[in-house]
Amino acid sequence: MNYSFWISTRYLTARNKESFISLISIISILGIAIGVMALIVVLSVMTGFDNDLKDKIIGTNAHMLIEKADGINDYALIKDSINQIKGVKNSAPYVNGRVFIQQDNRIITVAIRGISWAEEEKVTKIKDYLVAGSLDLSGNQVLIGRELANYLGISIGDEISLVYPTQKASHQLKVKGIFNSGMYDYDMNLIFVDIKEAQNIFGLGKDVISGVALKLQDIYKAEIVKQEIFKILGFNYIVRTWMEINRNFFAALRLEKITMFIILTLIVLVASFNIISTLIVIVTSKVKDIGILKSIGISSKGIKRIFTIEGLSIGIAGTFLGVLSGIALCLLLKKYQFIQLPQEIYYINRLPVALQWQDIAVIVFAALLISFLSTIYPANKAAKLNPVEALRYE
Repeated sequence: MNYSFWISTRYLTARNKESFISLISIISILGIAIGVMALIVVLSVMTGFDNDLKDKIIGTNAHMLIEKADGINDYALIKDSINQIKGVKNSAPYVNGRVFIQQDNRIITVAIRGISWAEEEKVTKIKDYLVAGSLDLSGNQVLIGRELANYLGISIGDEISLVYPTQKASHQLKVKGIFNSGMYDYDMNLIFVDIKEAQNIFGLGKDVISGVALKLQDIYKAEIVKQEIFKILGFNYIVRTWMEINRNFFAALRLEKITMFIILTLIVLVASFNIISTLIVIVTSKVKDIGILKSIGISSKGIKRIFTIEGLSIGIAGTFLGVLSGIALCLLLKKYQFIQLPQEIYYINRLPVALQWQDIAVIVFAALLISFLSTIYPANKAAKLNPVEALRYE
């Protein structure tokens, strides 16, 4: 087995008259390396976007929502039962609905969420998103998103007028705080008020709420917790997890990531043709050598093994170089953030990068598999050479 490695190494590092073979071997290695590097960088950036969006979506909303068609009027009773479920960390009541904001000559519709602030900050990260003002929403005060504040041209201390269709009178609320979640849809279309104020706006009783928001210890065990909630509360309640609420959004992100993996894998596939051409050139130039090797007793399997090892060596070298350069570039992007994005177009001003070793492992496996498959035809061609024919004209 040692002679196979030795001969394949000699062929790859050919010098003098055969330096051209070494050149195309280097080109093959660089082709594989560029493809692997591109795969690692692009998938890491897409994973970063996925994680960043997930963090912002979950930060503004709870991990799980429990609602009832006609509202929940026994929150104190079900709160104790819910909090005893394994996996539930905290819970908070809320009132949801949609209202109109009338400001000067503009009327827009927004989602309004009535919250109990002392409990809400235990289930969402809205406190972390505050950029101006205070979180104390007692009385007729409101917390609005930065995009909405810019659109309406208002700031802390200004008043907005809320109109609910079934209520004759409008509600005047004073802006107490401004938040910026980084998600345009939330910052433009969502406002927070005290839960009692929301009950007043929608004409609900003081004990009636829209639902209960839950924070889980492990967000990926949401389905397990959901089944436990149904066992305790029954099926009269509507229970939605963060995955179900944003199912289409995350499905689109997952599809984009898979699509990019397939497209960029084609770069590695194209580079693999360099391996095929390199081996074919070597086989063509080594006809005499192959004839001599066979004449001294090396079998066809041994010849095939020599050129398979040679092709795999190119693939392994290219993959290793690509992994190193890809990880290095990702770390540089993450640390120095030298690629800036316009925040008025995107929800962030930098490229988020998240390296996942599972992705790297899949990339390495795919690159090596493609490299191996590229060696099959040239290696078989070399193994089928007849030593008599190879040496006839030598």
